[in-house]
Amino acid sequence: MSSLFNLGKVQWNCSYFVCLQRAVFGLMIVRLVMESALTARDRVGVQDFVLLENYNSEAAFIENLRRRFRENLIYTYIGSVLVSVNPYKELEIYSKQQMERYRGVSFYEISPHIYALSDNTYRAMRTERKDQCILISGESGAGKTEASKKILLYYAVTCPTNDHMAILGDRLLQSNPVLEAFGNAKTLRNDNSSRFGKYMDVQFDFRGTPVGGHILNYLLEKSRVVHQNHGERNFHIFYQLLDGGDDDLLITLDLERNPQNYRYLVKGNCPRVSSISDKNNWKVVMKALPVIGFTEEEVQKLLNIIASVLHLGNTQFGEGEEGDTYITTETQTSNLAKLLGVDGSALREALTHKKLTAKGEEMISPLNYEQAVSARDALAKAVYGRTFTWLVEKINQSLALKEEIYHSSKDSSVIGLLDIYGFEVLQQNSFEQFCINYCNEKLQQLFIELTLRSEQEEYETEGIAWETVQYFDNKIICDLIEEKHKGIISILDEECLRPGETCDVSFLEKLEDTVGSHPHFITHKLANGKTRRVVSREEFRLLHYAGEVNYNVNGFLDKNNDLLNRNLKEVMCQSDNQILSHCFRREEVIDQKRPEMAATQFKNSLMKLMEILMSKEPSYVRCIKPNDAKQPGRFDEVLVRHQVKYLGLMENLRVRRAGFAYRRRFEAFLQRYKPLCPETWPNWHGRLVDGVSTLVNHLGYKAEEYKLGRSKIFIRFPKTLFTTEDALEAKKPEIALTLQTSWRGYRERAKYQRIRRAVIVIQSGWRGMKARRRAKRRRQAAELIRRFIKGFIYRHEEYCPENEYFLDHVRYSFLKNLRQNLPKSVLDKSWPTPPPSLVEASEHLRRLHMRNMVIKYCRRVQPEWKKQMMQKVVASEIFKDQKDSYPLSVGRLFLDSRLEREQINLKVIQTLGSDKVQYGVSVIKYDRRGFKPRPRQLLLTNTFAVLVDRTKIKQRIDYAALRGISVGSLSDGMFVLHMPTEDNKQKGDAVLHCSHVIEVVTKLAMMANKTSYVNINPGSIRFTVARGKEGIIDFIRGSELKVAKGKRGHLLVVSQRLF
Repeated sequence: MSSLFNLGKVQWNCSYFVCLQRAVFGLMIVRLVMESALTARDRVGVQDFVLLENYNSEAAFIENLRRRFRENLIYTYIGSVLVSVNPYKELEIYSKQQMERYRGVSFYEISPHIYALSDNTYRAMRTERKDQCILISGESGAGKTEASKKILLYYAVTCPTNDHMAILGDRLLQSNPVLEAFGNAKTLRNDNSSRFGKYMDVQFDFRGTPVGGHILNYLLEKSRVVHQNHGERNFHIFYQLLDGGDDDLLITLDLERNPQNYRYLVKGNCPRVSSISDKNNWKVVMKALPVIGFTEEEVQKLLNIIASVLHLGNTQFGEGEEGDTYITTETQTSNLAKLLGVDGSALREALTHKKLTAKGEEMISPLNYEQAVSARDALAKAVYGRTFTWLVEKINQSLALKEEIYHSSKDSSVIGLLDIYGFEVLQQNSFEQFCINYCNEKLQQLFIELTLRSEQEEYETEGIAWETVQYFDNKIICDLIEEKHKGIISILDEECLRPGETCDVSFLEKLEDTVGSHPHFITHKLANGKTRRVVSREEFRLLHYAGEVNYNVNGFLDKNNDLLNRNLKEVMCQSDNQILSHCFRREEVIDQKRPEMAATQFKNSLMKLMEILMSKEPSYVRCIKPNDAKQPGRFDEVLVRHQVKYLGLMENLRVRRAGFAYRRRFEAFLQRYKPLCPETWPNWHGRLVDGVSTLVNHLGYKAEEYKLGRSKIFIRFPKTLFTTEDALEAKKPEIALTLQTSWRGYRERAKYQRIRRAVIVIQSGWRGMKARRRAKRRRQAAELIRRFIKGFIYRHEEYCPENEYFLDHVRYSFLKNLRQNLPKSVLDKSWPTPPPSLVEASEHLRRLHMRNMVIKYCRRVQPEWKKQMMQKVVASEIFKDQKDSYPLSVGRLFLDSRLEREQINLKVIQTLGSDKVQYGVSVIKYDRRGFKPRPRQLLLTNTFAVLVDRTKIKQRIDYAALRGISVGSLSDGMFVLHMPTEDNKQKGDAVLHCSHVIEVVTKLAMMANKTSYVNINPGSIRFTVARGKEGIIDFIRGSELKVAKGKRGHLLVVSQRLF
């Protein structure tokens, strides 16, 4: 019973610890959420401005920015809006690991980041199947362009891709340096300021893969081409071309490296910038253009246009006595015409004259000096501005969705990126600032409208009563600017079109007459005494949502007209440069309708942009620059306050805080704060809403401090959340102690359980392994026996699956037995009996083995024995089974000579000379007449043999003349050397007798190399006597050897019987 109790206690402890473990895991996850930083809020501030207690205080807002900036925390939320402060230094927060950290994570789970907003927008597009857009705004130098780059890079790295999409991603990223080169410039506030507004659509397919892109550009600052303020530069591309282009290119374009030689580049007196490497940037641009899809010809045409703008700025005019104007730089004009691809004389005419049409008749009127300079500058601005538009179109072609790959774009979604200038207030504000600030008024109007709408939708979704929010509606300012027939833009257009003498001052007077009573419009004439001090007579003031701005009307009419003389258009239409012929259409010259004014064009394009943004779900990035000196770590409070005001961040915060400051889903709130309530710790198993309700009741929340929606809890005051977070921080030591105690017990129990389970597993595994091995051996043995028996039955059949094992075994057994019983000597003829299937193979092996033994034996034989063996082999080939006395000679050694050297007469040796005697033997020669026996010596040399009688050579027998050797088949020693009958020197064949006939004949045949000439005759031998007569030797067997003359004159040889 006790053991059962202990076991139950162990199980309860384990289950309790599992609950604790899950709770700890939940807390570990919760530590990643944004609320975890609230405990350090005194040092690093809050990550969401909505949590500021004094949210109406601009000072508290800026102080929170300062704290975070000091800790290199450059991102902060205002609800779903991301505020970014430019750090002016590299931070280690943009790596691929950081991208993966934010990928697929809910918006508020970890600290604010541009990647969090990018991922949230991407996931919203994927899940809701609705187009999204990200609006990036801020002052020049605040980091808008860098923010858009970071967003594009995040999508390029984290989105699914393939080879085609990788190319598209490269093009998206490579389009940035190209657009920056042609559209960015150094200003007083920013070394890389975007001087145009850019809206980019990135198109995604149903899988979330980027498949296309499109760029819209707004209000390029064309006036910068011809004029720059002091300390500013023209567009980057001019300086990159001069500094980075190679010598051959500059010679082709007739350019010099020194930018001070070009009037369009010297007005700002800032040819070099320490933070910019024009040479390196030139390489980047030249590398990017082919990636985007530019051909070499298009690049060259584009550079011709850039160079032509510089030459156009150096075109100078002189004024005649009658006020007519002429060009003083003819060489410059010729180069200009060549680069533009137009006729030089037509260009000179168009720059100094204008074409007028009156009552259907055309008239040519000369221009005065000021008009000629204006026409030149207008042409430069038109050429550069239209080329920039063509450049954007070209990039769009390379980014366009390929229909042959994606047959339908219905399943695609879009994320738009709007990188546009922020609210601008300069010392002198002109037409460009008016358009920029008008654009920001429209964006602020859209922002407030969409923010309120999203707030109201969230409240309605959660079932929370919506409370009306009081805010400044800037529609009154937008109407002041854009209202039809009554707005500033309409009045400006009307003044530009009015016949007669018009000027900027008359435009200002008309504004005073038309909108002078508007509460947001002030001029020097309409202002009170105090205001008149800061508003000049050439200025009007607009009270924007972000503050008051004075606009100087000088240049408003000219910039709004933005007209190019008709004859200049005609010249440009005829250009051989395909880019310019595309930019200046012939229809533009034929069409008599007056084009829209610049302000109206901008208003219409802005209206289209608003329609695009209204059709998408927006996200916002508000960029702030901390100082004008671009120094890291420096926080200029006055400058930051100025931007906070102009960006409308306080207004945004007030709208967001009009209801509840903090809202979270039930599961996230309960997961984080459940340790504060015993009923919800360690886990809550009921409905989430009931768990949250139990938790907040335990914490003592008052009814006015929170509301429970359908899936979220709404907390009205940040102080309530801070108190809860502080309570959680105080609770953590107690939780940690409980966890440590439970963990130690759990760890030891788990260790014992692991050891016990491991022992059981090892025992079971070992027993099972032994049983499996035994069963396997039995199966293999049974299978082996079965195969052996079956093979034995089919052993006489052809090789087949039934008998293959048996036959292989038999063969193996035979070969194994053969290996152990191989013959050890060449004389050992024994050999194991092979099975029927190996008879042929056995015979081959036997021969190979015998040959191998013979080879080994021969390698061991001494030279003298080898010579003896060779002679014996030749003797065997000649006499074996042919002559009766051969078997007796086999066992007897052949001697080198049968005569000692002393037995040969010295005179004979001297007669032989250099022919040495190789072999000598005593023989008996029988005369050819009467067959009288005569003792002789037979001496063999290398080339001949001689018969010697004591000291005299009786007969020489050349080996070459030897016709044959005849021997009887009996045991006698007779042999005949046959000589040619034609040789008169020879007396006939030599009939000889020797007791060593086998040895003599073998040596003679080998020396004469005529072993095949030896004939063994069984009955008789015919030989030649002198004068062509023949003699015969008859052989018979008898009791003893006898040689005598027989019947019919034959020589009779009686051979002794051997056995």
